[in-house]
Amino acid sequence: MDPATMTDSEWQRVIDVVQPPQPSAESEPAASSMLTDEQKVALSPLAESMGMDPATMTESEWMQVAEAAQSQQPEENETPEGLMVLEEMGIDPSTLSQEQLAYLSSMSADEVRAMMESYAAPTTNTYDSNMTAFGAADFDSPTAIELIPKSFADKEELTALIDAYNDSCRADGREEDTIEYTDMVGLLMSSVTTIINAISYILIAFVGISLVVSSIMIGIITYISVLERTKEIGVLRAIGASKHDISSVFNAETLIIGFTSGALGIIVTLLLLIPINMVIDALTGISGLAMLPPVGAGILVAISMLLTFISGLIPSRMAARKDPVEALRSE
Repeated sequence: MDPATMTDSEWQRVIDVVQPPQPSAESEPAASSMLTDEQKVALSPLAESMGMDPATMTESEWMQVAEAAQSQQPEENETPEGLMVLEEMGIDPSTLSQEQLAYLSSMSADEVRAMMESYAAPTTNTYDSNMTAFGAADFDSPTAIELIPKSFADKEELTALIDAYNDSCRADGREEDTIEYTDMVGLLMSSVTTIINAISYILIAFVGISLVVSSIMIGIITYISVLERTKEIGVLRAIGASKHDISSVFNAETLIIGFTSGALGIIVTLLLLIPINMVIDALTGISGLAMLPPVGAGILVAISMLLTFISGLIPSRMAARKDPVEALRSE
């Protein structure tokens, strides 16, 4: 231990260790001058700081070190500097709690004096300024109001009313009276809508690719049908059928294929909606979420017929342009 930096508790521990035991009436007088090995070990740092070698010290030198340790121990009843400053300022330390006394005792005199002067310094704070600093709101002049609509329809109506009020204020030149608001639900729904739209665009791209592939396949199938029915085309032309009639035959076939495939797709979709709604109802409690409107079903069938018709245009024109003589000769 360094005597220059030792605290009161460390000094007290040293004193407790080096305090020689009180001799009894029957003990010999020389016993009071003896130190134990534990006491000598505790006094060794102090002896080294006094320029002595603990390994060669005599009993009398050890007693001198013990007396020096006792003389450096501060008085138990000494008042801390921080409490002395309070007494100088006319403050009775006995009116403070034990926690306050312990806190002030750990501070130096300058720190306590600076703290007390800061408390005693004049201030311009008022009740209103303090309440404002604490975040208190004035109901006569609020800075913000939180409105929670009961439904999305009410939210849209409320937003429309605020926008109409702001437009009227700007028209009258009262820009400072406009209401600034943040539609949290609108922002959230906008983000969700953006994500859903992105997913929808990706799905539409895949559907578009599949439609293009299916249209090409329908054109190939129609072309194969034309090749296989070349002799039939020659017979029709021989009995008086025109090129338009031959083209109409194949166009009608492609339209029938488109209608049949679209109708089958609608039927399969309606059948799949039953288990899908059952699963959604079991997981979320929402029934009837997945549905196919009749108008949508009709539009899908019409799109299917249109795509098959476009796919069969080229093969049907090829069939109409065939030479009847060459067509009759084909096997």
